[in-house]
Amino acid sequence: MILFPAVDILDNRAVRLLYGERDKVTDYGEPAELASKWAALGAEYLHVVDLNGAFDDSAVNRETLKRLVKEINIPVQLGGGIKTLDKIKFYLEEVGVTRVIVGTACVTAPDMVDKACALYGNKIVAGIDCKDGFVAIKGWVEKSALTAETVALQMKERGSDTVVYTDISRDGALTGVNVEATAKLAEKTGMNIIASGGMSSLDDIEKLMSRNVYGAILGRAIYNGNIDLSEALKTVKRG
Repeated sequence: MILFPAVDILDNRAVRLLYGERDKVTDYGEPAELASKWAALGAEYLHVVDLNGAFDDSAVNRETLKRLVKEINIPVQLGGGIKTLDKIKFYLEEVGVTRVIVGTACVTAPDMVDKACALYGNKIVAGIDCKDGFVAIKGWVEKSALTAETVALQMKERGSDTVVYTDISRDGALTGVNVEATAKLAEKTGMNIIASGGMSSLDDIEKLMSRNVYGAILGRAIYNGNIDLSEALKTVKRG
């Protein structure tokens, strides 16, 4: 199992949002410094979200993202407002991220996502964010009529093998990850599912491991100290 420390960036600052709401924000400092901290503790992979890109398609964080990727020596997966081939090419080829997470575009721009997967294969990850059982889009402010399984299987047909699955009702709330929904998505699709939203303790990690979930994103829990990243990484290595 892979643990992905999260660095969410809003206006060039590392932040955490509660329930994905822009006005419920906690500032944690300079993004590249935090990224380096998690890498130094042994993280194998970093999860980065461009919140400005997700909310209003702004490019305000681009230089910060370039600096972050340049300064750390572990792979980075990036999401947040990635809706065009030009953005995908920019982040993969110029910024140097290892893979990009495409969320809203999986629902609203299937032809573009087809082309992206044809060009970049498994460097394209599906970002599936669910609210009340349905996929939310456009920075979580709109709810579609599609289920997580439907969107995941569409992405699998395109050649993607990885999904970041978020239960919005738990995101940033430290209420415990939705183990059952995450594990069922993995079982039904046969894809690499990365759990996101609500991670609150080592117990959450152990439960996901017991269900053979591929990965988990650690956000507020490692910032607040509910989960010690070093201990969590040791737990995963022990299997």
